[in-house]
Amino acid sequence: MSVVHHDIKIYGIKNCDTMKKARSYLAEQQIAAHFHDYRTDGVPTTELQQAIALLGWEKLINQRGTTWRGLTEADKQISDAAAALALMQRHPAVIKRPLLQRGDQFLVGFDASQYQQFCL
Repeated sequence: MSVVHHDIKIYGIKNCDTMKKARSYLAEQQIAAHFHDYRTDGVPTTELQQAIALLGWEKLINQRGTTWRGLTEADKQISDAAAALALMQRHPAVIKRPLLQRGDQFLVGFDASQYQQFCL
């Protein structure tokens, strides 16, 4: 089987367990994907704006993680997409992971069957 190239990007944080599962799955399926680490590569504003427009900011904020729990109540009061983006830029670990991009399409979280459809 040859490596499949579809200009796929995967955004997240290297040490995240879900990211490790997603990246392993892509490698096992021989799907080439460019990894963008929020901590070393920064938060991609344009791509996040596109993902917010497509998916809604609510789907991109991880309210179950330790980063969210550590935020002040004021930080947790997100009223719109601009406020959500500003929070994600200040606290990249609050972005739900992984975020997969193919062209102008986005998929958040990891589910093998969804990845199979999204990537091929």
